[in-house]
Amino acid sequence: MTTDADKLDSVVAAIAAEMTARSERGTVADYIPELARVDANSFGLVVVGADGHVAAAGDTDVPFSVQSVSKVFTLTLALGLVGDRLWQRVGREPSGSPFNSIVQLERERGIPRNPFINAGAIAVTDVILSGHKPREALGEIVRFMRFLADDSSIVIDDAVAASEQRTGFRNIALANYMKSFGVLENPVNYTLGVYFHHCAIAMTCRQLAMAGRFLAHDGKNPTTGLSVVSPERARRINAVMLTCGHYDGSGEFAYRVGLPGKSGVGGGIMAIAPGKASIAVWSPGLDTQGNPLVGQIALEILTKCMGWSIFAA
Repeated sequence: MTTDADKLDSVVAAIAAEMTARSERGTVADYIPELARVDANSFGLVVVGADGHVAAAGDTDVPFSVQSVSKVFTLTLALGLVGDRLWQRVGREPSGSPFNSIVQLERERGIPRNPFINAGAIAVTDVILSGHKPREALGEIVRFMRFLADDSSIVIDDAVAASEQRTGFRNIALANYMKSFGVLENPVNYTLGVYFHHCAIAMTCRQLAMAGRFLAHDGKNPTTGLSVVSPERARRINAVMLTCGHYDGSGEFAYRVGLPGKSGVGGGIMAIAPGKASIAVWSPGLDTQGNPLVGQIALEILTKCMGWSIFAA
């Protein structure tokens, strides 16, 4: 008799085979020189079920730069530090603009629209930095992600971080603009240094899927049963992921996939099926909104096959 685990294994393997064979891959993030070197044909998919079963196929153990997926974890940390006071410095609404846009900051007096666009994530990073030296704040972020993934081998890709610092002129402009309105409390170069480095954290699909488990299980680590965040906070982080996790492609992702998710220009997407699974997919080629092209298609197929959309009856 076929079990749920058998079905999941079969679905994941079939999706990986189909996605690997696709000719249209998108375009790698060549505006970050180190990411321009990544093979657009790479693909990995890992699903960690509620029972702990891991279904994996493709390039699941190849580290890649998580980029904006790290913003889920910095948001979680910042909420733990200052609670709902965070929302005085960053909003919770979809932007409808590119992830590195300065237009809304000008209209809204330096308050970023949400914590997942670049400006919002820089403001969140500034919260974590307050009261710490940059190296201490960065160490806290890395330790948190290692803790969630239960893997001490997770590290920062220094070459990617250096590449971002050399070319991150728009992020520098965003940070200075927010500083002019008092949204950032720390020196701009300190905040940006931590931001560039946490975006350059390298993880595998397996590590990323493991790290997201607490959001699929009411804020608890399902292995230990220990609480990472409250159930209410887990639901709220998932809500912001659903509405804002794919920049100005968030509505399309919600429509097609029906799960909270956060993408990164390194090609990763972490998606959450509440109560069912934590999912990570990697496909370095991006669409015109800066979201992984093949990864989104893979997740759409997965949710349809497993009936995991949060909008399912």
